[in-house]
Amino acid sequence: MNMPKVMIVDDNKLNLMLLSKLTESITGTAALVYDDPVAGLGACAVEQPDLILVDYMMPHLDGHDFIRLVRRIPACADVPIVMVTTENEKAVRQQALELGATEFLLKPVDVTEYRSRVRNLLDLRRAHNMLKDRAILLKHEVEKATEEVLAREKELIIRLSRAAEHRDPETGAHVLRMAHYSRLIAARLDLSEDYQDLILQAAPMHDIGKLGIPDAILLKTGKLSEDEMRTMRKHPKIGARILAGSNAPSIRLAEEIAMTHHEKFDGTGYPRCLKGEDIPLPGRIVAVADVFDALTSERPYKRAWSAEKARQYIEANSGTHFCPRCVNAFLCGWEEVLAIKGRFADTEEAESVSESATVPVTAVKLCA
Repeated sequence: MNMPKVMIVDDNKLNLMLLSKLTESITGTAALVYDDPVAGLGACAVEQPDLILVDYMMPHLDGHDFIRLVRRIPACADVPIVMVTTENEKAVRQQALELGATEFLLKPVDVTEYRSRVRNLLDLRRAHNMLKDRAILLKHEVEKATEEVLAREKELIIRLSRAAEHRDPETGAHVLRMAHYSRLIAARLDLSEDYQDLILQAAPMHDIGKLGIPDAILLKTGKLSEDEMRTMRKHPKIGARILAGSNAPSIRLAEEIAMTHHEKFDGTGYPRCLKGEDIPLPGRIVAVADVFDALTSERPYKRAWSAEKARQYIEANSGTHFCPRCVNAFLCGWEEVLAIKGRFADTEEAESVSESATVPVTAVKLCA
């Protein structure tokens, strides 16, 4: 256990000697003594004493000034301070208390009283430090537990996304790309970094509802019939039900994205035919990211579009399918878009096709 530090500040050297000897007999260690209050004040931040005894009548700084200045030092904001004085006037004591004094001792100092006061104040200081250390430990434990909860949430997101991938012809690289495109759009919209990270975590679960779509429809290579399309269009509600009721911010955001990323800005989307900014912003962001990646990705039922052709499609459908603000944010980060596309490329995917290739939009199931 660390030995307690007691600082004594008094311009009278005889008083300093007597009080320091008395203090050493109590604590077992030499006191820090200063006959110059300015020097004592300067040492406070460095030494961080456990108890300060200060005389009232001193040159340069009296006891009141000393206490006031000590309390401005963060490391000494709660250190017990005892004013030692011959003054017993109520006004002097009252002002000292208002400035932050803890106790008083009158001169000539009574040895028994001095021992008791010093021991009690050091015991209180020790208990205070133990509580402070415990508070720091508890804070660390809470932070650690929070990190573990967040790690479990991320693991759940990854596992749910993988589960959906195993039932869908899309690749894992698709969810990585569209999630990073979503984060890019959020950044370009000047949303907070916390929100950008949150949408990066949540976006991969946008199509989790496809777990509830029959394989005969989900894996069909040709164009879907009207009845099949109606079934396919149930996946946003299925996804929202799977994710509903969570307290985790990332899962709540994923629920909102799952429900709204197929809504269209002109009100012709599904499942609720929301229009304009009635569509939650996360759904509008992911709509752009998801469709762009679907267009530029190779699928069993279609070839990949070039990035430029997909860009033109996104731009042409701004204000109808897509939110203009989200489109503008996406296109303003075009170099970053291409970097993301290259970074998370599918291993067997063709990078582009010629502009003359005919790829009907109805063939892109994810954009339907």
